[in-house]
Amino acid sequence: MLRQAFTDRLKQAMKARDVRSVSVVRMILAGLKERDVAARGEANSEGITEAEIERMLQGMIKQRRESIVLYEQGNRADLAQQERDEIHESFLPQQMTEDQIAAAAQAAIAETGAAGIKEMGKVMSALRQHHAGAMDFSRAGAIVRRLLG
Repeated sequence: MLRQAFTDRLKQAMKARDVRSVSVVRMILAGLKERDVAARGEANSEGITEAEIERMLQGMIKQRRESIVLYEQGNRADLAQQERDEIHESFLPQQMTEDQIAAAAQAAIAETGAAGIKEMGKVMSALRQHHAGAMDFSRAGAIVRRLLG
């Protein structure tokens, strides 16, 4: 489903002569192709799964967000804006807000019975199981650490 969405988005962007979108979608397709080739080397002729594609997209978005912070620290607002423009989250499920992550973390803590920071792994595992694709786990880790600490 996502593979077809990428192809359709690329065609639309090319017809509309939207240079930024064409560039971003081609970058996504290149990353997808790279991971498909690596998966074929592991005897997986189908390529990567939808869940792996979502993780790839989340990784790309995370890279962009980290770049934005660095560009802003370096007083390069133009490059930071370019990175913001490249974030295409429309392919991913709606990402959870800080409040939603905190609520989910509290529910996972109650579900796992975690009482301290040493049990953070249990909580993060429960969050990954219930909210894969919709949660930024780096932000969730900080919230869980704060709630358990």
